[in-house]
Amino acid sequence: MAQPTGSAPLTDTPLTCAPLTDRLLRGWLRCRRRAWLDRHGPSGERLWSAHRALALQDQLRSFQTLLPSRPGHGEAACARGEAGVVGVRLRGRTRDGQAVEAHPSLLQRLEGDSRWGAFRYRPVLARQGRRVTREHRLLLALWGRLLAEHQQAPVPEGLVVAGEGRRLERERLALSSGLMRQLDDSLERLGQELDHDQPPPLVNDRKKCTLCCWRGLCDREAAREGHLSEVSGIGGKRRELLLGLGIARLTDLAATDPERLADQLEAHGEQHREIAATLVAQARVQASGIPERLDPAPALPELARAPGVLLYDIESDPDARDDFLHGFLLLPRGADGCWPVANVPEADGTTADGTAADGFAANGFAANGTAADRAGRYLAVLALQEHGEPRLWARLRSLLARYSDWPLLHYGETESLALVRLAQRQGASEAEVLRLRSRLVDVHARLRRHWRLPVNGYGLKPVAGWLGFRWSQPGVDGARCLLWWRQWRHWHQDRVRGRHSPGRLQRIFQYNRDDSLATWAVARWLLDRD
Repeated sequence: MAQPTGSAPLTDTPLTCAPLTDRLLRGWLRCRRRAWLDRHGPSGERLWSAHRALALQDQLRSFQTLLPSRPGHGEAACARGEAGVVGVRLRGRTRDGQAVEAHPSLLQRLEGDSRWGAFRYRPVLARQGRRVTREHRLLLALWGRLLAEHQQAPVPEGLVVAGEGRRLERERLALSSGLMRQLDDSLERLGQELDHDQPPPLVNDRKKCTLCCWRGLCDREAAREGHLSEVSGIGGKRRELLLGLGIARLTDLAATDPERLADQLEAHGEQHREIAATLVAQARVQASGIPERLDPAPALPELARAPGVLLYDIESDPDARDDFLHGFLLLPRGADGCWPVANVPEADGTTADGTAADGFAANGFAANGTAADRAGRYLAVLALQEHGEPRLWARLRSLLARYSDWPLLHYGETESLALVRLAQRQGASEAEVLRLRSRLVDVHARLRRHWRLPVNGYGLKPVAGWLGFRWSQPGVDGARCLLWWRQWRHWHQDRVRGRHSPGRLQRIFQYNRDDSLATWAVARWLLDRD
């Protein structure tokens, strides 16, 4: 079998020997390339993703709310007529005779008749997101079809659940004949594409690729071929427009006349015309590897006379709308008037210059070393919901007042919006809110205003990574941090089953501190350019 460019050798097992599965169907519905890689891709290239673990956690909580008791397992549990059953393997064939196999997340007992007795089952799927998608419908259709054959009883509907406790949403989904025809068509196309000896091309819009276990392999392929999605500002729709104009690669875009491109894109909307010159300029910077200055004025004038800065970063659980950690890194200006260098943390928890790592506490403030304000002092304010917002605001207010003339540097608008809204909810005066707004400095916004960089995105990780910054915990991202937080909360509520979880809180603190150090690395680069 031929192999995709830049990947490890693939197996030469005959392509048609393995059955189609619900997992392959799910992957194909999300990304055709992903399904091919799930079947044929080199296992060593597969990366672990915290998003899968988070989805399984959400599923577990939804099912625990739905069922009155713990579900049974396997065929024996179905024969006993248990209220819920997991671990059942269903087999069948597609309309063209190809083997298909599925493992429903949950089967729920209903009234009726089946080969087991005076009851039958329907499949249950736990939904993430706000609505039922084509992926959910086709998965339930597959489960329902195979289950009907297995239990020898019709399955006219499936159930979609989301949330937990009193917030559990239930939505019945009819498994209609039209949906079954869509399933047949999808399975046929899936089988045909899996038989190819080369994977499908990269998708147009690669924003969701960060959630995929094959992101590393595809990122390298995109960089190698100069995929247009590598140009910051180009999503799926704009890539299609550019392809229609014969612009297929980053180098093609860099060689394009911006005025001509603007005229060509104007037919698709004034917004595309306005951004044409920016896209060409961004492609040229990425092709050359040389940053371009956009505004000669100082990017961070607030730091000209400031005695120090507070680097501010929040960690959040977006589903729960919970900003659970407010982290601050205190950086005072040196006695000689110079700012500290941007330290890069090492994997052992110390910075590159040998500064001792921080100690952490579960509540209130956590700080390293002595109480003296020295470079790299980290303060963590943990926001437990049971303590309430008034207590959180009192801590934050006290900290901010202690360093009242220090600007608050953050990366992106999340921190400024969250802090200002918290102050307003807690009754801060208009003057206090205005003062707070004046201290908040968005390093990301200043960077975009003053510089164009040779990066494929202006998020903190690609920008700080381009500057040479490395996080001390390799492979950690916001999703894994959220997973650690939920695991720690489980330990906090039940210390017996989660007895190994306290260390996760320290890892969250370390990740948050690294984000602050990365923000300072970008800020210090801006200062050095000024």
